[in-house]
Amino acid sequence: MFTGLIEDVGALVRIAVTGKAAKLSVRTQLPVSEIALGDSIAVNGACLTVEAHEGNVIHFHALQETLSRTNLGQATAGTALNLERALRVGDRLGGHLVSGHVDATAPVIQVGQEGDDLVLSVGLPDDLRELVIMKGSIAVNGVSLTVARLERDRFGVCIIPHTWTHTNLSRLRRGDLVNLEVDMIGRYVLRRLEVQAEGSSSKVSLEQLEKAGFL
Repeated sequence: MFTGLIEDVGALVRIAVTGKAAKLSVRTQLPVSEIALGDSIAVNGACLTVEAHEGNVIHFHALQETLSRTNLGQATAGTALNLERALRVGDRLGGHLVSGHVDATAPVIQVGQEGDDLVLSVGLPDDLRELVIMKGSIAVNGVSLTVARLERDRFGVCIIPHTWTHTNLSRLRRGDLVNLEVDMIGRYVLRRLEVQAEGSSSKVSLEQLEKAGFL
């Protein structure tokens, strides 16, 4: 479990494909001496397990599912990667609960500035539409953000300067793919309503969620 508060922006040293999986080696400024084999670290929001580390380089194994569902499959040497160690019991929860299970990738539509706000607009996949709400939480490349604008095919977030300079969001350009993970609370609410509606031909909609008092 993670919070979406990035601890370091690491750099991909190499990615070695082995069959349908791959080994990722990431250079980091995290205190490697405090990282044990088997620890979970979110890499661009995807939960990976530490297989080994040497010096300031951490090695991960990435399954085919991870490579195909996230933007790690397109990463190349030098790619900047957001890193966050798993949440410990008793830690402050400054962002929101992030599982590290990426739901989808989506393209950046616009990166810009409106007044004093840094604004990022991202495409919204159809299968995530009912799980993204105004003022709700969403993880973009593992960064905990709040939905500030919402349209049918896209959403927008406003980013504070600290987040902009301490994550890889500042490196994004139009067309780049980002990893998305929706708020898990919304996911469970929707699933519960779907189970309750089993046997009905109608699909749970945003209107039903509103009537149920969840939105």
